[in-house]
Amino acid sequence: MSEVWQGYLRQDGRKGIRNVVAVAYLVECAHFVASKITAKFPDQEVHLIGFPGCFPNDYSQRMMEQLCTHPNVGAVLLVSLGCESFNRAKLAKVIADSGRPVETLVIQKAGGSAATIAKGCAFVSDAMAQLATVPRVEMAVSDLIVGTICGGSDGTSGISGNPAAGRAFDQLVAKGARCIFEETGELIGCEDVMAERAVTPELGEELRRAITKAAQYYDVLGVGSFAAGNATGGLTTIEEKSLGAYVKSGDSPISGIIKPGDVPPKTGLYLMDVVPDGDVRFGFPNISDNAEIVEMIASGAHLTLFVTGRGSVVGSALSPVIKICANPDTYRALEGDMDINAGAIIEGMRSLDEVASDIVDAICSTAAGQATASEALGHQEFILTYKSFEPIGPACLPAR
Repeated sequence: MSEVWQGYLRQDGRKGIRNVVAVAYLVECAHFVASKITAKFPDQEVHLIGFPGCFPNDYSQRMMEQLCTHPNVGAVLLVSLGCESFNRAKLAKVIADSGRPVETLVIQKAGGSAATIAKGCAFVSDAMAQLATVPRVEMAVSDLIVGTICGGSDGTSGISGNPAAGRAFDQLVAKGARCIFEETGELIGCEDVMAERAVTPELGEELRRAITKAAQYYDVLGVGSFAAGNATGGLTTIEEKSLGAYVKSGDSPISGIIKPGDVPPKTGLYLMDVVPDGDVRFGFPNISDNAEIVEMIASGAHLTLFVTGRGSVVGSALSPVIKICANPDTYRALEGDMDINAGAIIEGMRSLDEVASDIVDAICSTAAGQATASEALGHQEFILTYKSFEPIGPACLPAR
């Protein structure tokens, strides 16, 4: 697969691999109307996103601003009920300042559901016509931000899918990409090993602190990041799961720590700290795999690698998801939902390096426009909840 393709040039100079019209509801009360607008454009790049809460916080505001100005997004329709507290004017200004077409529809002022749906469809149709004229420019691996998560893990995840994803990350970083791994709650016990890979001693200490925070958070909750399905799938301890999750980071030096919404500034490998700062107030750090994917997208991920052993069928709005199946039996059962059969490693049919190269090829073909399995099936999952973060410190992004 060619490692050069045509991307979509945005006003800020960033390049996207998709050209999406995002329809964003700003409170759950506007979800239905926004979904009806999106449904009028089946099999087209019109995606539904949104925030359900009536009272947003800084995290949700920033996440929506980052998502609505993501390089894969070309235009945005904001759908408001009218009495929620979300700062829709600020969000609209951020989008407009980015050079994207944007319109805000307030249901209470637009005449109700039917009238808002009609006006929303008119905007989306006009926006799609405008997006057809977005300049196309050469794009390469060095322009990409790629995230990785694992979900539905089992005993095969850490010996096939995750290490193959890690080796793919090493190839991507070597080619100039920015790569993000996360799940600090599933890296407990790996902090010293990670710290040794940090590009500075100060960053190493920040890595340790991030894992310590995650361990304390889960201790207060009284649970760990270890599901019943993990045990059924053959995992025995959080340490075993952590080691399996850790290997999807590969072997490249760790260049920095970011938090959701922070965009990696340059080539390298970055840990995303997804556990909220401060007192435990928001329950589980991520209530589903899709919450993790959304945070990757908010940090600029053009696409996300999703490694699964037991199986997952989800995709995402805005950015494609490439699903890597670690378990050969799961792959045979769910082949239509998978993109990469890493289970072939376990059966002796492919090596780790061969599957890693398959993953890089899949990334390039997806970036060039080929639909992933979840995209072809129409998956556009999205979820955004409450969190709170402090800004990262200077040691988290060393200058070198």
